[in-house]
Amino acid sequence: MVAVVIWGSLRRFTDGKGRVEVEARTFKELLDRLSQDYPGLAPQITRGVSLAVDGLIYREAWFTAINPESEVVLMPYMTGG
Repeated sequence: MVAVVIWGSLRRFTDGKGRVEVEARTFKELLDRLSQDYPGLAPQITRGVSLAVDGLIYREAWFTAINPESEVVLMPYMTGG
């Protein structure tokens, strides 16, 4: 199981939970599982989200491995440089 911290503005889609656990090994599996477990998140995930894994921010890095002990944060799509 991977513990995922949910960014404040996305918590309304997880029944106010700031942290959820999902079974996933990759970025894509994690997003698919979150969409399945929390259907309200699906439209936001489709529009785009960023995922911070151990301090590095990813977007559309579908096959990036996620370890159960990684620090994972789901947030709205981050832009900029």
